[in-house]
Amino acid sequence: MKRGASGGARQASGLTTSNGSPVEVRRSARRTRTVAAFWEDGTAVVAIPARFTAAQEREWVHKMLAKLHTQGQRHAAAGRRRPATDEALAAHAATLSTQYLGGRSVPTSVRWVSNQNSRWGSATPAEGTIRLSDKLRPMPQWVIDYVLLHELAHLLVASHNAAFWQLLEAYPETQRAKAFLEGVSFATSRGMDKDADQPDVGPLDADVVQ
Repeated sequence: MKRGASGGARQASGLTTSNGSPVEVRRSARRTRTVAAFWEDGTAVVAIPARFTAAQEREWVHKMLAKLHTQGQRHAAAGRRRPATDEALAAHAATLSTQYLGGRSVPTSVRWVSNQNSRWGSATPAEGTIRLSDKLRPMPQWVIDYVLLHELAHLLVASHNAAFWQLLEAYPETQRAKAFLEGVSFATSRGMDKDADQPDVGPLDADVVQ
């Protein structure tokens, strides 16, 4: 459990966000009048003054979680406006990093590419760069977001180990998006959708460029 120099942090017993993410309450003696809420490594953190009573804590935790939920809905609505340009894609990546990865993944560039037929996306951790196949463009936004988060996570953890997949647990569409991409790859590899302009291999399984 994390603990700051001027207060304490604890997991809120039995409390989760609407998408099942854990909630952590942090009390700070330096914080006297303000309350804040933010995402950190898939955990919803609510920062409150150390002087708050238990009743005040409950009241403000619920208020701030409601605000986080509203903020997430706004981000989702914005995400439905497809990031058509590289600049828009980079801005959207920054939003996703803040919302689901605590802002720790900061790519140097994010761009659409047309020469990736065997990968949905790729990342080069040493350079901080991310590339998404333009074959993702017609897919649902929640699928594009998953691929983008997948590559953002690779800037933090290069391999597909337990630590990597833990980073993606906060995104509620992870399993659904993986299944969607597997279905597209299965259909395309067997010629079941010859009109679809999709890659001819499986989903994200070798997408890190060292």
